[in-house]
Amino acid sequence: MGRLLSAYLTPHPPVLIHEIGQGQERLAGDTLAAMEEIGRDIEKRRPGTVIVITPHGPLFSDAHSISMEENLKGDFSSFGHGELSYSFGNNLDLTYGILKNSLEEGISIAQMTREMNRRYGVEGKLDHGVLVPLHFVDKYYSDFRVIPITYGLLSPGELHVFGKAIERAIKSGKDDVCVIASGDLSHKLKDSGPYAFAREGPEFDRRIMEAIREGDLAEIGGFPPDLAERAGECGLRSLQILAGILSVYQISTRILSYEGPFGVGYGTAIFSIEGESEKDILEEISKRERSALEKRRKGEDPLVSLARKSLEYFVREGKYLKLPEDLPEDLLKVQRPVFVSIKKNGSLRGCIGATEPTMDNLAKEIIHYSVQAGTEDPRFPSIEENELDDLIYSVDVLMKPEPLEDPSGLDPSTFGVIVQKGHRRGLLLPNLEGVDTVDDQLRIALNKAGIGPEEDYSIQRFKVVRHH
Repeated sequence: MGRLLSAYLTPHPPVLIHEIGQGQERLAGDTLAAMEEIGRDIEKRRPGTVIVITPHGPLFSDAHSISMEENLKGDFSSFGHGELSYSFGNNLDLTYGILKNSLEEGISIAQMTREMNRRYGVEGKLDHGVLVPLHFVDKYYSDFRVIPITYGLLSPGELHVFGKAIERAIKSGKDDVCVIASGDLSHKLKDSGPYAFAREGPEFDRRIMEAIREGDLAEIGGFPPDLAERAGECGLRSLQILAGILSVYQISTRILSYEGPFGVGYGTAIFSIEGESEKDILEEISKRERSALEKRRKGEDPLVSLARKSLEYFVREGKYLKLPEDLPEDLLKVQRPVFVSIKKNGSLRGCIGATEPTMDNLAKEIIHYSVQAGTEDPRFPSIEENELDDLIYSVDVLMKPEPLEDPSGLDPSTFGVIVQKGHRRGLLLPNLEGVDTVDDQLRIALNKAGIGPEEDYSIQRFKVVRHH
């Protein structure tokens, strides 16, 4: 019978490794010392297997992924240091136990074999979310196998259930196990960081570190997804799976460090097992999800409410919603083009619109394009009824575009962009996650249009009024 020995929160910036950081790692000295301490702590516990939950392996919107390769290899060639290479054995017996328990719970798992890697165009190597923490473990202890798990973009409740499936598999297995939740916190702590500063960044980091300090697994498991999304993090889902794993235990926690020297929050912590617990926090997580949904619905902007009701009606009834009688007057008198965007669990689920009005009024535009976004976006399958409660909508009302002579008049936080060459046309909305420079904005818009950057193309910019 296997045992869960301990668990950890670690960040994964490759700059922590001296060969890559070249002295920059000293700017994150507290984190560096904490990673060394985690390595020594795992050496003391001597697990047979280390499970690492990462954001940066093969990522799916509707499934977790897990490697099925017997031999796991990876290196830091993407960071200019291919000589830093690692090799670990995979605990396939425990992997199959996790698969079995997950499928019984209705949790989808992408089993990443060589064929699957080829199909999805991934290398199959261990990613830096796995390698950075294991680099510090391997310095002190190497007699272990590894199970790398990439979380899926699922709901907090589904992440919790997956964690409990992992825990049951550990108990049914033969190895003692340590679990590492790998993930950085907010990427929006400073304007000088990878993304522009957002006030939600420090708030997210403060709340999540306080929840860890208090051992509040319900707070971690049911953390508000909208706050996490605005904070721009990559560690919450790793922690939510870990909260599911730990939920059947009495635990104590110890914060080792927290800092954000490069504009990204790095948190480290040790979770120690103190005994069994009969408390079930899944109902509390579900309650928080329901409360967040009710709060969101009550505070909906009229345009967002119309978009949601339109798609819900179409999915359930198979036809377009008729104009409601209680709409604000300006929705019936104004003609404007719109884009409707739909997200699920923080990830895009559909987005379609037009650059010119196509209907008699704004209300009809919203009704039409909410259905189109939910059922006709070629990047995604049509939204199904069981997804409706998990969706978050936004409606962008486009102002009239104005031509530009060159890109100097662009600002991706303020203006959207339209690029055109003959019949080829690409549009990108403003103020999008991960689009922080004019170069980013143009590259993505040109790619959408199928226009080469060396071609002679026209540029227009436009503003939007965003409703969410």
